Amino acid sequence: MATVSPPWAYTLHLPHDPHAPGIARATLRTVLAAHGLSSLTPTAELLASELLTNAHLHTAGPYSLRLRAMEPGRLRVAVWDTDPNVPPAFAADGAAVPPLDAEDGRGLHLVRACADAVGVSVLRELGASKGGKLLWADCQWGDLS
Repeated sequence: MATVSPPWAYTLHLPHDPHAPGIARATLRTVLAAHGLSSLTPTAELLASELLTNAHLHTAGPYSLRLRAMEPGRLRVAVWDTDPNVPPAFAADGAAVPPLDAEDGRGLHLVRACADAVGVSVLRELGASKGGKLLWADCQWGDLS
């Protein structure tokens, strides 16, 4: 049973450290368990893992994980990083899926395939704001009829 009614949000600020994605995934599992949403863990963890790893591998600065319960019955998993460039897999037309024998490049395509919705916001630098981008993926829970 959920302990807090949606909407709720958690943000975990992460340093550019190889341990950060694993720490963020452990936090995600804890948050979902606390809100009675453990059934979402496999999908949400996959989404977060791919987004976090992309931020770690392709940017040099800090990044953050945001988990947000939204109405009705939707969890948003989002990752912010300092690079404003949108990865080709998140472009409006979506990039071509890499060949089956490619050793990398499938992560964000996996996010698009497993999420109920995906999106990106490019953030301008304003005052103390660091700009960058926010990639997000939603997954649904419960009866939405």
